[in-house]
Amino acid sequence: MKFQWNLLYGLLFSIIIALFAIFNIESVQVNYIFGKTDLPLVMVILCSALLGAMVSVFVAMFRTVQSNHRVKELQKEITLKEQTIAAQQNEIAELQKKPKPIAPKSIANVEQKDVAGSLED
Repeated sequence: MKFQWNLLYGLLFSIIIALFAIFNIESVQVNYIFGKTDLPLVMVILCSALLGAMVSVFVAMFRTVQSNHRVKELQKEITLKEQTIAAQQNEIAELQKKPKPIAPKSIANVEQKDVAGSLED
């Protein structure tokens, strides 16, 4: 839908420029860096509009290429982070499968209680 609106605006702008150019048909002097020339105002207006459109297209293409490059970088980063998460989840699962060892203090406390209990008997 956005593309359709942009196309409509572009066509409307083109029609306005064309009408403006048609109503301004007298010759004007154009000063270049290297000289001067007389051109119809229609040509000056249309060439200026065309040049502006070309610059806009090139800027848009450049931004699109930059955006696509950034998207690819971010997708690679996401893939690496997903792999890291999967590896860590596997490590957690492996650690949860292993039986927990009894701490040495716990064994000593159990033995002391057994010895103390057998002495009381």
